[in-house]
Amino acid sequence: MTEKTLIELDHVTKRYTRGRDTIEIFDELTMGIEEGAFLAIMGPSGSGKTTLLNILGGIDSPTSGSVTVGGQRIDNMSEGALSKWRAANVGFIFQFYNLMPMLTAAQNVELPLLLTDLGRSRRAEHVKTALNVVGIADRAKHKPSELSGGQQQRVAIARAIVSDPKLMLADEPTGDLDRTTAVEILEMLQLLNKEFGKTIIMVTHDPEAARFASRTLHLDKGHFVQEAAE
Repeated sequence: MTEKTLIELDHVTKRYTRGRDTIEIFDELTMGIEEGAFLAIMGPSGSGKTTLLNILGGIDSPTSGSVTVGGQRIDNMSEGALSKWRAANVGFIFQFYNLMPMLTAAQNVELPLLLTDLGRSRRAEHVKTALNVVGIADRAKHKPSELSGGQQQRVAIARAIVSDPKLMLADEPTGDLDRTTAVEILEMLQLLNKEFGKTIIMVTHDPEAARFASRTLHLDKGHFVQEAAE
């Protein structure tokens, strides 16, 4: 079976200007990521890991170069088009869950679907399915304050998969969890990758977490400097 490239970065440069200083994050970064990959990206603080995730997810844009995901070039999309594209194609998982405290688990999971054309009953079906997949359907009516850290991260993962995106971007998804709970979350990501075919790109500083991925790349000063053995 021939692997298909899902993500292509072509000579991507990213610079920030602060006063008179120019901070260069990436310089002519070119890479491809295959569909169905579970890729861990490691590197020191300031190496550009989170910036790379934000560019891949259309949250940030490169200074120059092109970013193509699923055959669509996203670096030159309008904000409105990007919002719709993200809602349909990308699921985000964050270290601190980013759940809305006043909403129930089900309402938090439903949020990405509010940007779609689905009616209320269809949205409810999708939410129920996503909560079932992550094993937390019995907490659907609980608010974040009534859930443990691991349960909140499961809700966040359900929110990330509710629109059935091809691409999942995880930024230190186990950084706020104890080791046992972290392993449960990483095994869930493995399941989503292997059984549901999700392409997952995970930023982590934890070598133990990286071992759950099928491939690890090391980023330093905006360049991939070495590749860990699989």
